[in-house]
Amino acid sequence: MCGIIGYIGYRIALPILLEGLRDQEYRGYDSAGIATWEDGKIDLIRSKGKIADLEKKIGDKKSNATLGIGHTRWATHGRPDDTNAHPHLDCKKELAVVHNGVIENYLELRSDLTAKGHVFTSQTDTEVLPHLIEEYYDQGGDLLNAVYHATEDVDGYYAMAVLSAKDPNRLICARLDNPLIIGIGDGEYFLASDMAALVEYTHQMLILENGDIADITPQGVTVYNKGQKVERKISVIDWDKASAQKGGYEHFMLKEIHEQPWALTQTLNGRISDDGQEIIFKEFDATIKDRLAKIDNIFLVACGTAYHAGLVGRHAIEKLLHLPTQTEVASEFQNRDAIITPRTLAIIISQSGETYDTILAMRKCQQMGAFTLAICNVLDSTIAREADAVLYTYAGPEIAVASTKAYTTQLAVLYMLTFYLGKLMGKISDAELKELIAALAQMPQLAEETISELESKIFQISLGFAPWNDAFFVGRGIDSAVAMEGALKLKEISYIHAEAYAAGELKHGTIALITPDVPVIALCTQSELISKMISNIKELQARKAAVIGVTTRGNQEVEAVCKDTLYIPQTNELLAPILANLPLQMLAYYAAVVKETDVDQPRNLAKSVTVG
Repeated sequence: MCGIIGYIGYRIALPILLEGLRDQEYRGYDSAGIATWEDGKIDLIRSKGKIADLEKKIGDKKSNATLGIGHTRWATHGRPDDTNAHPHLDCKKELAVVHNGVIENYLELRSDLTAKGHVFTSQTDTEVLPHLIEEYYDQGGDLLNAVYHATEDVDGYYAMAVLSAKDPNRLICARLDNPLIIGIGDGEYFLASDMAALVEYTHQMLILENGDIADITPQGVTVYNKGQKVERKISVIDWDKASAQKGGYEHFMLKEIHEQPWALTQTLNGRISDDGQEIIFKEFDATIKDRLAKIDNIFLVACGTAYHAGLVGRHAIEKLLHLPTQTEVASEFQNRDAIITPRTLAIIISQSGETYDTILAMRKCQQMGAFTLAICNVLDSTIAREADAVLYTYAGPEIAVASTKAYTTQLAVLYMLTFYLGKLMGKISDAELKELIAALAQMPQLAEETISELESKIFQISLGFAPWNDAFFVGRGIDSAVAMEGALKLKEISYIHAEAYAAGELKHGTIALITPDVPVIALCTQSELISKMISNIKELQARKAAVIGVTTRGNQEVEAVCKDTLYIPQTNELLAPILANLPLQMLAYYAAVVKETDVDQPRNLAKSVTVG
């Protein structure tokens, strides 16, 4: 939800910190700030607004500092303004702290520290950290120990970085349930919440684990956990900064929509046997296979877009495996008395692998004995590390806040997992499995066709959305899950109020909201449900709604009852959600462009939601 950047080494820190903040601005863009050490003191610059506003405030400022930290904020405690922006300082202005997460007992700590004479200037929970560290620093004079004792006092979760005017060759950082990554250079070290901010400088990443505190100097990195020195492996990241840049597209979201055929190819590569007869997951050893073969119920747990992927996955699992399957919103799942046993498979879906509610839900499943399988896009993220097994989506970095290619590749992995389990459990015949795998293998090509053939028409349709504040998405069966994701995309970035309904529910109240010319997107990809969908569309027509149909080529009966029709290529209908979602993404994108909203950084949202 917020982006942290840090540098210690021999280069001038300020441009590195600014560039790192720009690379992480999708994580939060309410305010930003930088603290550097130079000439024995901390220099602090903060600004409400985006990184561009901070840069204006910095102006032509000259700096020779080679040590600094920065932060881009998504506000939780305190309104977005200069005072609440990070970094925060202690009373003597000798300690600077940036923080991502939530200090749940900050009011108690703030009261105690105020009683001891500390003066607070912001409304944030974060500001207790520099004052708390100051207390311990004054007692013992060692920055590492002071940070360690402070972390013992706080309840909640955090990633933080700390620098001291008294210790200019040192950067201390710590993490608990929030990502923090150290980039390893030659005599220099970088710190960030996201690898995308580091790959310009190094491909060697040390990913901190829960409870880690790292002591970084120009001579090296030492990591501690529970007061004991520990070794952490260094991961080599094989993508470069170019893959996280716009590449000529006007927005990251448009670039990422167009990257979906490539992302599907990457995700499928090596997971389909040469003869197309089976799915191969090298991640599964004999023990995992044995555990999976014995499952008798499944939970798919996620938030937002990943939850919608889980809804599609549920349809596929129920149809092919005939196992009791539930899709759960992670934040609600934590509070339910769900029936979980050691024969339960909990599929945990998260693009970032750092979504806090999803992490807590996964841990609940583990405590109750379930086997947890993560579907994730980020290497060595918290969910990927803590799950019993992980299947990565190889979508590459996704910068736009509204997820596109991560969702599409999540669907691909869910389908592959379903096919794999079907074979493992003897639930799918060899002939059916081969047919399904062949259809899935065609998805990159069909996705490319869908995007190239429909983009111009969708742009023209979106021009009609300019005056509208409402839209509706309807579908039946697996299409109803796709409708939910389509509505989410539209409202996320265009700010058009959009709702999704199972089409059969229209007559149970929803149809009262239909007014002349209001856009209704009707998904019609399931042949056995087409006649019912046409009846629903006629109900909408009678209220003079502007119905846009999304259907497979050849379904001319759908075109006959719609104002506009968007055709996707024919495919196995179970896999149609991969293709049907693409025009909905483009519709949301171009509606946002027409509305002149901030496509990549919509208001009040952030890419990785690391608070509960």
